[in-house]
Amino acid sequence: MKYNKIFTVPYRRKKEGKTDYRKRLVLLKAKLPRLVVRKSNKHVLTQLVEYSESGDKVLLTVKSSELKKYGWEMNTGNMPSAYLTGLVLGIKAKGKQAILDLGLQAPIRGSRLYAALKGAIDGGLDVKSSVENLPQEERLSGRHISSYAKQVDAEYEKIFSAYSKNKQDARKFEEYFEKTKQKILKE
Repeated sequence: MKYNKIFTVPYRRKKEGKTDYRKRLVLLKAKLPRLVVRKSNKHVLTQLVEYSESGDKVLLTVKSSELKKYGWEMNTGNMPSAYLTGLVLGIKAKGKQAILDLGLQAPIRGSRLYAALKGAIDGGLDVKSSVENLPQEERLSGRHISSYAKQVDAEYEKIFSAYSKNKQDARKFEEYFEKTKQKILKE
């Protein structure tokens, strides 16, 4: 007996594990621009992306390395810098409505991804989200970093050597955060 089996090749991006097409379709059905948040070890990237048949159009992009313009000289891959990155994007896209797109990243409560979302919401971008998912204020401002730096006073140089090397004091992290936030809000 002969079987006629039709074999369909999956989409390249699906096969490579880069795109979840079911999730993407749900996001596109909302017919809103997407707030795309991506993270790496050193940076956070936020984008406002709109669907188009010829390909997605990036309306706005803010990378955490751009925080240097506002006087931020601390690490650009941590939670406070993710919040500030989202804040800059939110101010630039003030009044627009969007839907959160985390891609294939795990949506962990209180993570850097949600810190960027909180920043965008505080900046004026209208994105619906559960308050339970957003990080606590002390983590957004870096209070947890400065209190830990004060706590390990004897081993400070060893643990925070990267900060010391760049002539920064992790014990004053909250102050740096507030100064940068005020500069962003003034623009």
